[in-house]
Formats: sequence, structure tokens, C-alpha cells
Amino acid sequence: MLRLRQIFSAPLLPLITGVIVAAIGIILLIGGIWLTALGGSAYYLIAGGAMLAGGLLLIRGRILGGWIYVAVVFCTLVWALWEVGGNGWALVPRVVAPLVLLLLVIFAMAALSTRPRRWRLALAGSGLVVLVAVASGAMLGWLNSARPLQDLPASRWAMADPALMQTGSDWPAYGGSYSARRYSPLAQITPANVGKLERAWLIHTGDMPSKAAHGTYGAENTPLKIGDSLYVCTPKNIVLALDPATGRQRWRFDPKVSDDAIPYTAACRGVSYYALPGAAADQACARRIIFGTLDARLFALDAATGRPCQDFGTNGQVDTKIGMGRTPPGYVSINSPPTIVRGIIVTGHQVLDGQSRWAPSGVIRGFDAATGKLAWAWDMMNPDWSGYPPPGETWARGTPNMWTIASGDEALGLVYLPMGNAAADYYSSLRRPAENEYATSLVALDVATGKPRWHFQAVKKDVWDYDFGAQATLIDYPGPDGAIPALVLPSKQGDIYILDRRTGRPLTPAGTIEAPGGGVEPAERSPTQIVSLWHTLRKPDLIERDMWGMSPIDQMICRIQFRKASYKGFYTPPTSERRSIEYPGYNGGTDWGGVAVDPVRGVIVANYNDMPNYVRLVPRAEANRRGWAPRDQARGEIGGAEGAGDPQAGTPYAIDVNAGWRLPFTGMLCKQPPYGGIRAIDIATGKTIWDRPFGTARTNGPFGIPSMLPITIGTPNNGGAVITASGLIFIAAATDNLIRAIDLKTGRTIWSDVLPAGGQATPMIYEANGKQYVVIYAGGHHFMETPIGDEVIAYALP
Repeated sequence: MLRLRQIFSAPLLPLITGVIVAAIGIILLIGGIWLTALGGSAYYLIAGGAMLAGGLLLIRGRILGGWIYVAVVFCTLVWALWEVGGNGWALVPRVVAPLVLLLLVIFAMAALSTRPRRWRLALAGSGLVVLVAVASGAMLGWLNSARPLQDLPASRWAMADPALMQTGSDWPAYGGSYSARRYSPLAQITPANVGKLERAWLIHTGDMPSKAAHGTYGAENTPLKIGDSLYVCTPKNIVLALDPATGRQRWRFDPKVSDDAIPYTAACRGVSYYALPGAAADQACARRIIFGTLDARLFALDAATGRPCQDFGTNGQVDTKIGMGRTPPGYVSINSPPTIVRGIIVTGHQVLDGQSRWAPSGVIRGFDAATGKLAWAWDMMNPDWSGYPPPGETWARGTPNMWTIASGDEALGLVYLPMGNAAADYYSSLRRPAENEYATSLVALDVATGKPRWHFQAVKKDVWDYDFGAQATLIDYPGPDGAIPALVLPSKQGDIYILDRRTGRPLTPAGTIEAPGGGVEPAERSPTQIVSLWHTLRKPDLIERDMWGMSPIDQMICRIQFRKASYKGFYTPPTSERRSIEYPGYNGGTDWGGVAVDPVRGVIVANYNDMPNYVRLVPRAEANRRGWAPRDQARGEIGGAEGAGDPQAGTPYAIDVNAGWRLPFTGMLCKQPPYGGIRAIDIATGKTIWDRPFGTARTNGPFGIPSMLPITIGTPNNGGAVITASGLIFIAAATDNLIRAIDLKTGRTIWSDVLPAGGQATPMIYEANGKQYVVIYAGGHHFMETPIGDEVIAYALP
């Protein structure tokens, strides 16, 4: 008690308070001078000077110093409301820390006062500050809560699904079917009873990272359910068959993938299913599970026993690296499920990003689903080749690849390939004409010939890593003469297109915008870029007031970084002399999770990211000094996230990407929240039904310390959503380790459960023994910084 009185007595408390206020004032003053010189806000200079004066007066025992700080806080509130209005998250760094410090200043002023009731006044004043802050926060939270913008459409569509196998009691493909709608017609779980949902079973796959593989795991798996079995694959391609009602393991197959085969991420998004036409039910491998591995092998397993199909390739497997030439471990992998149309397995592969301009080929192959024999190969640089390369040749190196999931139309005999970029994503001068034609395009390939039928390119000479990550979703679109076979194509840029899937012709308006020039290759930059005029998830260009942080100090640092960077808006090209801002960043918009479509109501549900990247092309001499070298060579100072220290060998520049644009000390993101959202879109009109931030702050906080606050902030998210006929959306994806049920009508979360690890995977829905189940692979993800796990969890009503 004596020590407490000493602390709150003059002159100790005013001295301590004055030192704090003056120190913050010095930092704001120096940073404010720098920011003002760059053309930024003068607030920090003015506030810093006033705080320095107020702090010095408090140190000298002058109560005037406290009143100066009170004036600073009042003016800060006025300035903050003028700059960002009632945006609650934008107000946090502007006013929260000043208000917390105000509480200390109030008691310091009381210590300097001679009034008899000064401590009561100090308690009353501090209580009033807290009360006003809490009430204002509650009011702003209410004002900023998501509300439907229009009514959910009633049942009005009857979209045909061209896939052979469709959702119902089963979930026969990664996206539900090869139409990739992620929709279930099951309706046992409803908005009225979803609150009773509970865990029906949980199993551990046993696939956890070894010490050598630490920091590389990201499960991303969506299981399949066909008949009486559920099929799951783990990050290192172990396949399990489970009883869908109990989770009991039926069989397990381990392809023995070594750790050195792991590319940037150990992930198996899914497996594929194929039934041999006309085969007897008891014939071995009449029904088969087909999947690729991280070391680029293609397997066929008997769906009933898990044994390799001996009539497929060699002992049940095919080496897809044949014909590629030199492929160091980890450079070529298959982490997405193949698409099987008319008996042809169509697969691309992931080529490790950022290593070399002349990395292995992005060739697309078609294999016979019965024999594993190569049916055709599409190498865009050698379009006349139909099989393996001639003796002594390899498929052209460095070409754009398809690392993600294709969709397929059985009726048209087409597969739709979301293509990536040519190797060395951030430098384009060495690309060849065919690469410039097909990179960052959706390519419709004829499964009978392996030849392109049409393609739609979304970015010209892409140097932003804006490759297509999401499956296209097949729908019917209303035309003047009836339903048009169409597809929904989402992009990392946030644009959503609807195309005629027979021809690639846009069915919704698309146009062009003027694109910024400059960068290290000004002659390469296109003066215009295509954009969707129908619907986009992309937000307006960043401005200085969009910068964020934990306090005015780190917000000021972000403002300085913003002013120092090269930024001319959307499609700002990367530079070498200073950082540039890429917004949206390479994680989207929409990435591999794709979108979900309700084919009855005609609604798209899209979860998305809303974060910039802070980018710099590093001259080759500097990269060499820092030891940046391709993965198969001796490596020096290499960063963490994808692109953070990639050498891009064979070009004049390496690339350094600050993904999400984080501050180095606190780890806070420089752009204000939200960082991710989820939106419902009316297909008939292109209008937003509702849009809301997605993800809470419970596992996020400064210095990597979880805040545990159940406040919706809108977090980064990877993984998609599924929709049910009853009007529910099930989704995990966000970094808060929750799986949710969202009301399709309102966008409100009406049920959630805490997962034991990150849920960076798309859920799936099926029926077993008359009961509806929701299943999620809770495996976590190193890139999303969520806990790693090996749990597969099924939910059902009691």
C-alpha cells in the first residue's frame, strides 16, 4: 500500500508520465517530419511536437503539460473522425492508444493538483473516458455490422449438371462434381436446427511434419464420399478409406513420399474417383481412386482395398516427370486432384515458384484412366507433339503450368484449365509468344485430342503472380433463347467473369482500364488490362489513410512506407530501386478455394482476401551477395513466405515479396482491416446480396500474441465454402481456427465450433445411414500461420 501511494504521489507519477509522453512525442515528431516531407499527413508532426512540449512540462511538474495532452487527444479525435468517419477498425490505431495514455495523464494531473477531491475527480474522469470508449465501440460495431442489401432469390433455376456423378448422398469429386459448384441438395441440417450440430467422430491421420518438414505443412484436403466409403488424403499423400458414419479406417495406402519432395507446401487437396465402364462389381480395380503425389507420381488404387491397380502404368503408378528433363526434388509436384472426363485423366502439376526462368515444363497431360497410358500432352511451345517428346528432346521448359484444379464438361468433352504464369513470375522480357498468349488464362482443352478449343486471358504479360488459382464453376446462364452452358470464373484480382463454356465468349460485360506503366520493363507493360464490368470483389485503390497498425507510431511507419513506395493503383508494376505496392496481393481476391454456387437460387458465395503485397525486384548482383540461389543449389539468406527471397535465376532480378505487407516488429499488417470477407452475389443481376468481413481476431494480435477477442475483423482466408439446399453455408478457411455455418439469407454466422488446428480446407457434405454429415480436414497451414494438425472431423445432428 505504501509503495502504491508512492507511485501515485508527486513528483514520481508525473515524472514517469512525462517521460512516456515526451518519448512518444519525439518519435512522432521525427517520423512526422519525414512523412510530411514525403507529402503525407502533417498530423504526426503537429501531435508529436505538442506531446513533446506536454511531456517536458509534466517532467518539470507543470500541470499545463497534462492539459496540452488533453488538447492533443481532443484534436486527435476530431482529426480521426474527419479522416475515417465512423469506420471502427480505422479508428483503433488513431484513438485507442492515445485514450489509454490519457488515463495515466489524468492521474498524473491529479498528483500535481492541490484540489481536495482531485483523486475522486481523476477516477470519475478516467471512468468517463472508459465508458465513452466502450459505448462508442459498441455503437460503431453495430453501425458497421453487415446487413443484407437485397433479398435472397427464391428457388427459380434448374441448372443442368454435365458431370456423370453429382452430389446427393455422395460427394464424388473435389468440388462436389466436376462442375465444381460445391453444393449439396441435402437439407436435413437447417438454419433452425444447425445450433444443435455436434461432433459425430474425429480421427487422426497420423501425418504430422517431421523435423525436416517443419514449416511446410498445409493440408488443404477435401475428402470424397462414394457409396460406403470416405476417401481422405494427407499432406504427404497418404490415402485413407474411412467408414463415413463412424470414421473407422477401412484401409490406408502410403506412397512413401520423402521430405525432400515437398515443394513450398506439403498439401494434397484431394483425390479423384473413376469406375471402369462395364466392369463387374467384384472385379479388382473396377472402382479406383486416382491421385498425384508431391514427387509427381500418378497412382490408381482399388477403391475397395487400397491396393495399387496392376493394370495401371507400372504396378499401379505412372511417373509424370518422364519427358521433362532435369527435375530436382521439390520442383515438380501434383497437389491437386486430377479431372477425369470421358475416361481421360487430365492433370497439370505445380512447378516450384520463383526458382529459375527455365524451370521444368508446365505441360498438361491426359492419361487413360484404365491403363495409365499417355493419351496426349499439350506443350504450348510444341503444339504438334501429341505424345512424349522425340528422343533427345524434352517438353519446353519454363512454360505456364496448371498447379490448381480443373473442372470438366462430360457432354462437351472439355476440361477447363486455370493456367498459371511462365516461370519467373515477376519478370516478363524473356517470355515467348505462346507463353504470353496462354499465361494467366482459362484454357478449354478437348479431352479427345489434347488441343485447345478456346482460351480467355485475364492479365496481359503478368508480373504480379495473378495466375488463376480457382476452379471454374459450371452453371447455366439465362439467355434470350434459354439457358446457356456457362462457367463462373473468379480471379486473384477479384474480378468475376461469366463465360460461354462452349466458346469462351463473355456473357457478362468485360472491359479494359488504363494500366500504369514503368517498372524495370516499361516496354513490356501493356497500356491496358482487362477487368470485369459485371462484378468484382476488388476494393478501391489504397490511399494513405488506409494504413493501419497497433498505435499511431506503427500507423505512421506504414504511412511512411506507403509514401516511399511506387504505387500508381491497380496493376502497379514491380520496381527495383524501391518497393512497389501490389493490391490485391497474390493471395487474392479468390485463390484455390474457389467459389460455391447454389444452382437452385442462382447465388454465388465467394470468400476472398483483401490484402496488398509490398514488393521489390532485387538486382542480380545484390541477390548473389545475399546468397539467394535456386533450391537445388547452396542457399543463403532466404525469406519465409512464397516470393520472400526467390532467386528467379536466369533473369536480371530476384524477387522479394512482403506478403500481406507486415511491420517487422509487431507483425501487424499495414493495411487497415478487413483482410478478408465473404459475399453472396445474385447471378441474374450481378448485384451483391450481402457482404461482410470474414474471420475474428481471436487468434491474431501484435507480436504474434493471440488476442482471443471474438470480434469480427476479417482475416486472411484460404479454402472454400459449401452450400446446402436448406440455405446454409459451411466454411472454415479463416485464421481463427473456426468452422462456421452462415445463413445464406442474411450472411450471419448461426453456428461455429473451434477446430483443433487450422481449417484451411473446403468442407464437404454427404449422407450415411440416413444422417447428413459435414466433414472438415483440420490440418492447419504454415503460410496462414495456423496450428498444424492431422484431424478429420465429422459433424451431425444428435
